[in-house]
Amino acid sequence: MQKLFIFIILLFVLFSCSKTNENQQPNIIIILTDDQGWGDLSINGNTNISTPNIDKLAENGVTFDRFYVCPVCSPTRAELLTGRYHVRSGVWETGAGGERMDLDETTIAEVFKEAGYATAAYGKWHNGMQAPYHPNSRGFDDYYGFCSGHWGNYYSPMLEHNGEIVQGKGFIIDDLTNHGIEFIKKNKDNPFFLYLPYNTPHSPMQVPDEWWDNFKDKNLEMYNREPEKEDTLFTKAALAMCENIDWNVGRIVKQVEESGLLENTIIMYLSDNGPNGIRWNGGMKGKKGSTDEGGVRSPLFVQWQGTLGKGKVVNEIAAGIDFLPTLAEIAGIEINSEKPLDGKSLTPLLFEDSPQWADRSIYSHWHGRVSARNQKFRLDNKNQLFDMENDPGQFINVAEEFPDVYKKMVAEKEKWEQEVLSELEFGKLQPFTVGAPDFDFTQLPARDGIAHGNIIRSNRWPNSSYYLNWISTKDSITWNVEVLTEGTYEVELYYTCAEKNIGSEIELKFKNERLQYKILEAFDPPLLDDDDIYPRGEGYVKPFKKVKMGNLKLSKDTGTLTLKANTIPGTQVMDFRLLMLKRI
Repeated sequence: MQKLFIFIILLFVLFSCSKTNENQQPNIIIILTDDQGWGDLSINGNTNISTPNIDKLAENGVTFDRFYVCPVCSPTRAELLTGRYHVRSGVWETGAGGERMDLDETTIAEVFKEAGYATAAYGKWHNGMQAPYHPNSRGFDDYYGFCSGHWGNYYSPMLEHNGEIVQGKGFIIDDLTNHGIEFIKKNKDNPFFLYLPYNTPHSPMQVPDEWWDNFKDKNLEMYNREPEKEDTLFTKAALAMCENIDWNVGRIVKQVEESGLLENTIIMYLSDNGPNGIRWNGGMKGKKGSTDEGGVRSPLFVQWQGTLGKGKVVNEIAAGIDFLPTLAEIAGIEINSEKPLDGKSLTPLLFEDSPQWADRSIYSHWHGRVSARNQKFRLDNKNQLFDMENDPGQFINVAEEFPDVYKKMVAEKEKWEQEVLSELEFGKLQPFTVGAPDFDFTQLPARDGIAHGNIIRSNRWPNSSYYLNWISTKDSITWNVEVLTEGTYEVELYYTCAEKNIGSEIELKFKNERLQYKILEAFDPPLLDDDDIYPRGEGYVKPFKKVKMGNLKLSKDTGTLTLKANTIPGTQVMDFRLLMLKRI
């Protein structure tokens, strides 16, 4: 009788725990890498690299074997965040303001925050810098990282925390991971949504010696399908950066486990586009920027220990647009958006052994090039048809062999272009917003300015650039802005200036309001050019000095904000990095 009583009590406890776990919403961690190809993982057969921690996500969870993102960064991020094709949300470029998502889009962070989740993003945002495009205005309670498309230095760089400029601590991926770990610790008793958009292996090719030492003298075993085009040094640098990512993924998983959250946390791992160089990628055609298979196929591993089966492989095609509907359904959250989603919930593929799943087409777009992928075929941007099951490298055009398939896919692609791509206003230049009501800071970097006269940009890639060669009072830098809140703004200037050039009087003007300032302090540090493993295409960067220029009154209006010099006693005014406006 006593044994029976104990057995009943145990059943009651187990049943109670089971019901508690069922009712508890799962935590979500999304790890997104930058320019890492599908082939940059040992789990996918690359013997040049070892990624044990990422491999374990696949071994302990579900692998989506044919998963698709966009050819470049901003569009992928927009699709992941909104569940809609990037062209619908107004994203048409990776800079010039074209990376910003329309403000009437609903993001995955907003959906989960409204449902009571703590939300955070640490890393490369690349979907708008100035609020209300800033991550803090798009559903993330806490943000640490940089909002531009690429960053010029990975060792203790200038970053921002919730809009305020701060100094990073150590190698950037390690630093971002540290913030993720602290967020997990802080929210272990509450449901949380953590987005970790890492910014490597995007150039510049910088990684600590601990990782580079594994590759600098290594003989590679696997090469691109066109080995004569591969740059081995670049490949080694990228793979070293990927091994550093793997180490940091291991740190995140370890913290989840130590916090006792492993069975209540969904961990997802993917990349934002194909590889940023010609290197081994499973024999696929294309790399970053291409709408072919190699440019848009990404790894996707989903681990939910104790809930999802170990080592399961999903062969059905899926895409970044599917994240929002999938995670919202799993968490039991209603998506309050008036706009239709393009993605669909992947829950049948995740949880069922033999799901009823209709074939679908997934579209990839970049700069007018469109390709379509269904389960068996890819129709490329030139309307060539490829049998991806028998010709995954896209060598043979089979349009004549499958005329009905070809005709159908061409018609569907044209329909998508008419109904979806037509929503994109390519080249639309909206003003940069200043003074959003719910946000204190507005950053106006050189990236978003327009140089006039002799002033030139430090590099043709604007994201992490600065302005130099400011030699005339006729020169100026302007921003097309929309002031959202009237008020007085404290203005901070980030600049460098040699001792011989101090004394220039500069002026910041908007409408009839002016702020004047005289540069009296020299600050002339060298370029940070010692840490690159591979010569960079982007320009080098350097530290900049911060000074308070004073206060400027801004009216609620749209217009031109102008920075000019009234006197130049030396050979030039300064090198200019950014203005920070704080409403007071």
